[in-house]
Amino acid sequence: MGVKRGSGSILARAARLSGATAIACVLSLAVIPANLALSQTAESLVPQPSGNEQMLLEADTLIYDNDQQRVTAAGSVQIEYSGNRIVAQRVTYDRKTGRVIASGNVELVDRQGTKIYSDEVDITEDFRDGFVNALRVETADKTYFAAESAERRNGILTTFNNGVYTACEPCEEKPGKPPIWRVKAQRIIWNGEAKTVRFERAKFELFGLPIAYVPYFTIPDPTVKRKSGFLIPGIGYESELGASLTVPYYLALSPTYDALFKGTYYGRQGFLGDVQWRQQFNNGQYEVRIAGIHQRNPDAFTKNTVDSSETNRGMIGTKGQFKINPRWTFGWDVMVQSDKNFSRTYEIEGYDKIVRRNEVYLTGLNDRNYFDLRLMKFNVQENTLDDNPANGVPNSLARDPKQPWVLPSLDYTKTVENVAGGQIRFDMNVTGISRDREDLTVPRSLPAALRPPGARVGDSYRMSGIEGETGRVTAEAEWKREIVTGNGFIVTPLLSVRGDGIYSNPSAASVAAVNAMAGDLNGLQYSHDPALAYSGVEVDIRSSYFRPMATAGLEFRWPWLFAGANSSHVFEPMAQIFVRPNEAYGSTLDIPNEDAQSFVFDAASLFERDKFSGYDRVEGGTRANLGVRYTGSFWSGWGATGIFGQSYHLAGDNPFASPDLVNVGAYSGLETDTSDFVALFGVTSPTGFSISASGRFDEQTFETRRAELKTGFTIGQLTTSTRFAYIQKQPLYGFAEDRQELTVSGKFDFNENWAAFASGTHDFVQSRLVRNSIGFQYDDECFTYSMTFTQVRPTDQKESLSVGFNIAFRTIGDFGSSSNALDQ
Repeated sequence: MGVKRGSGSILARAARLSGATAIACVLSLAVIPANLALSQTAESLVPQPSGNEQMLLEADTLIYDNDQQRVTAAGSVQIEYSGNRIVAQRVTYDRKTGRVIASGNVELVDRQGTKIYSDEVDITEDFRDGFVNALRVETADKTYFAAESAERRNGILTTFNNGVYTACEPCEEKPGKPPIWRVKAQRIIWNGEAKTVRFERAKFELFGLPIAYVPYFTIPDPTVKRKSGFLIPGIGYESELGASLTVPYYLALSPTYDALFKGTYYGRQGFLGDVQWRQQFNNGQYEVRIAGIHQRNPDAFTKNTVDSSETNRGMIGTKGQFKINPRWTFGWDVMVQSDKNFSRTYEIEGYDKIVRRNEVYLTGLNDRNYFDLRLMKFNVQENTLDDNPANGVPNSLARDPKQPWVLPSLDYTKTVENVAGGQIRFDMNVTGISRDREDLTVPRSLPAALRPPGARVGDSYRMSGIEGETGRVTAEAEWKREIVTGNGFIVTPLLSVRGDGIYSNPSAASVAAVNAMAGDLNGLQYSHDPALAYSGVEVDIRSSYFRPMATAGLEFRWPWLFAGANSSHVFEPMAQIFVRPNEAYGSTLDIPNEDAQSFVFDAASLFERDKFSGYDRVEGGTRANLGVRYTGSFWSGWGATGIFGQSYHLAGDNPFASPDLVNVGAYSGLETDTSDFVALFGVTSPTGFSISASGRFDEQTFETRRAELKTGFTIGQLTTSTRFAYIQKQPLYGFAEDRQELTVSGKFDFNENWAAFASGTHDFVQSRLVRNSIGFQYDDECFTYSMTFTQVRPTDQKESLSVGFNIAFRTIGDFGSSSNALDQ
């Protein structure tokens, strides 16, 4: 009969595609179903004999049938080759037909860890055609596939009959329990040539219940990173836009550039077209985006707004960034649109911020040098018309027309070490600003007939931006050296010199407003001390100014360490003194203040040499800062930090008691020669509890001027945080009333998957809940769902309710609606 039998283990060397190697190739075919989730091609998994690869074959019996030209391994068969393994009860290779048949609890494991289980595998040795019965796949990245049978034809098409796909792990305790989600299809066809996967008569199940039936759908083969085709649609609702459906189409044109086309139909406004082009280079990338709509029903928007005044609306935007070399980067972010609110109304992603900065920039970083050059235009995307439609007068509530061009903004910093035992830091800033409409607030007491067109109404004059052009060049050099003395003192001497060259060309309207402001400020109280009021405010507006400043400073620190059995504490008394002349033009309203308007005196800024937030103001006079810093560490894992101190104006003019166009020093806590006290204390724990408190307190009465309290803790399944803020009124700084609010947020984890969360903000001054939200979330290894309900109650707008949700299926995608607004 020509039949030979043997038993035991055989170790064979495979130098060509022998019958035994063909058996190993079964693995390559059988892995193909798993590749639908693994993003691998069958060709990449074929064993490639190298001439010295070894195959280990173990079986109870080996049968060689020379007459039938068959080789059979029977009984506990295990074949290992090139990192791949097959286990079966019986494996037969038929040399006549070129087919390999494995049967009996077939288990295939590839080199990536993918496991394939089947009752029977029948395949040709070149794996172009074959059949797999009762297939089940577990991939290395925890995706799962099963089918009653699978067929492969011509090495291209693989068909899975009655297939199921999911990315959810089976329940160990209840293996028969349906996964959270799965896709069932009568047939799943994988086209290795077209790189597509087609599901026919598909049913999507969630928690074992069918939620969607689709006759057929096609997705890209995961073996390719990008492929043209439709993406998951999006849905939404906005009261003024109507219900919406977005259908995106992705076009993969090449490995380096692509395009995304999105069509959105709004029930009340019509069709919005949105096209995005992206291109990648070796040293950077850029994008261009175009969107537009012909509004079918502008009257659906609030009357006399930007949205209701336009019919044909659109935008063009582009962003890019390129590395010129390892040190230099060039980029831009620019948008133009038909009106100032289109991109925000229609939520054009990446271009829909309320305050947007259009810019072109060049940055450089090398060792201790930094360079940043920008050309910028600020825009506010708002629904307020620039001008009153009834009479054409500028609208005082419109913010966008008051935004400036910044041409240019240049920052340069260079640090040089080992100069006279210390370091020298060079700083340069160049800023040019142009504004077409002044940003002015006038007092309510000013008769309406005398108010400049477009001016806001408040408690006093504030000129946040002049109409016209201003420019400034600032150069500064600072030397400092840290010296540690033998008794533990840390002494830091400091010398600096600075010069500002300033250009100003305000319009006649701004000059008139500044002169009116100077007259109004005289006699106005600028501190909680009623004895302190502005007097002799001068105006001498010129086209150019030179403002020099020199500083000599000395800082003393004396850290003390106290170590106990279970803790250590460092107390560091600290003192500074800075001697300098008065700020030039500090008692006048001559020089605009554009970049030093956001000033806060607290524990974080106590030891700053110049406490102003920008270059347009500079500290003058002699000032001392005194305080103590504390750090505590406890062996139990607890920690504590604290700062307490005060600042003293010793000589010269106090710059925070001097007027400027935005009254930045008024009620700041530094306007008196002896400042308010500032303090900060915080505690952290290894259990998740933390608390911090900071505040500013009157130097005489210790009355609270500003306070903030933050807490956060985790107890079991509950995580919470709170923030309380109190700021006493600052009338000349634009806040006529106290500000006091409390924000509380929390999350409760019911188990490892389900959680609920909520937050709320209460305004104590208005005695109302200004914002609150509540939601829940389910999250596991394969599925995420969240829904949030949010209510907002603005002071000067109608209340709104938004509903946001998101559903994400691992390996498939996600969809949802970030905000469905329902006006109340």
